[in-house]
Amino acid sequence: MTDIRIADAFRNGKAFIPFVTCGDPDLETTAAIVRAMAANGADLIELGIPFSDPTAEGPVIQGANIRALAGGVTTDKVFDLVREVRRDVTVPMVFMTYANVVYSYGAEKFIATCKDVGIQGLILPDIPFEEKEEFLDLCHTYGVDLVSLVAPTSADRIAMIAREAEGFLYIVSSLGVTGTRTEISTDLDSIVKVVRENTDTPCAIGFGISTPEQCAKMGAIADGAIVGSAIVKLVAQYGKDAAGPVGEYVRSMKEALQ
Repeated sequence: MTDIRIADAFRNGKAFIPFVTCGDPDLETTAAIVRAMAANGADLIELGIPFSDPTAEGPVIQGANIRALAGGVTTDKVFDLVREVRRDVTVPMVFMTYANVVYSYGAEKFIATCKDVGIQGLILPDIPFEEKEEFLDLCHTYGVDLVSLVAPTSADRIAMIAREAEGFLYIVSSLGVTGTRTEISTDLDSIVKVVRENTDTPCAIGFGISTPEQCAKMGAIADGAIVGSAIVKLVAQYGKDAAGPVGEYVRSMKEALQ
């Protein structure tokens, strides 16, 4: 499993990147969901490590974090989950979590374990680009990509962030927190244009995408689309039986992208 790279996700056309909060409603269900995502065309999977204060998240993913933590999910248990699904899941996987989770575990131990269990990248939405150095050296040491985010407010920083992008560049579609949106009005074309002028690293758009139509639109602009809240809603709705509905949803979104 050591030769899996984030770049693999973008080799076969536009990438569909689903997100799930680990341990909501329990880790066995998360494992089933990850397998269903992979079987239904997910190109890269984002795994959320639950945290008590997920500042970038809207109410849907916040709720999932609270449920997972209440169920006793720990970072070690999430690592064990990845070890288990890596027995048969070969798509690239990245962790989305918060700096505090990494700090409290011990940054080097955390990133070394990412490498060990088969995690290809790390997304830390609460770490500003200018403060990423303390994690970056460790990520380079262990061969884990530190994925940068570009927001609509990044403006003249977009080129700088793009030039140093690793794995893929996460373009935040809208201001505010995660959550489904009826309309995405940000001028994403001009953000992607600046990105393309400054890096060959693929970019994917996330925050607010929930329908196949929105997914297709984002795929026309960028190299991929990221969907979180709409999937976490399905998990909240179906609980332990969520793997089937999530798999069907992933398939419909991947088909829209193609």
